[in-house]
Amino acid sequence: MHAAGANVVLAARSKDKLEALAKELNGRAIELDMTSSASIQNAAREAGDVDILANVAGMNIRGQTQGVYFSKSRQDNGLFVLALIMQTNLHGLSELTQLVGKAMITRGKGGKIVNIGSFTTFTGLPYVSVYAMTKGAVGQLTKVLAAEWAPYDIQVNCIAPGFILTDLNRAMWQSEAMDEWRKGMQAIDRLGTPEDIAPVAVFLASPAANYINGQVIAVDGGATTTAKWPVPPPSA
Repeated sequence: MHAAGANVVLAARSKDKLEALAKELNGRAIELDMTSSASIQNAAREAGDVDILANVAGMNIRGQTQGVYFSKSRQDNGLFVLALIMQTNLHGLSELTQLVGKAMITRGKGGKIVNIGSFTTFTGLPYVSVYAMTKGAVGQLTKVLAAEWAPYDIQVNCIAPGFILTDLNRAMWQSEAMDEWRKGMQAIDRLGTPEDIAPVAVFLASPAANYINGQVIAVDGGATTTAKWPVPPPSA
């Protein structure tokens, strides 16, 4: 966003870790804990006038599903894990978006909201039920807010990333079995990177996307639409 000309405000639980990056971007860093309503309300006030809101907060804890989320591998009980993921990925995001969106409406200058969802909105994978529930809900929230806020010239869209390599999942993708499984899942034979997602967010936040609204756009190397066919083509 900064490279495209935006004045950037960064928000996360660890404000001290953001300070250096904010300084590099000539922006500001504020504290935001998506599990705390008080923190969300304070961050919305501290951010001031917002033209573009990019919701990128999210987490996941893998575990088997048995009716409700349940994980034998953790000391946390299942309901606590359920509540934590739901609050971070959905409830906190929804509260922040409502606060910023209402301020946009009051200002009367329009705005852009870009949510980061997941390709699990479109497809089912095992052991990520609660994560998929939250991201599916973010996709539907995107569509509803797009309909409600269009009269105020506010466009709301969602990016649904596929397999994106980050520090949070790097160890998982070191597995040869995981890598071989992925190779058959999508036509583009590599993991995605944050740099594959950022340009789409910039586009959706720009005037070029003024007529795009309520969309959930998969950026997934084709994982939701393509697959590798292991049978070789017939000889000519």
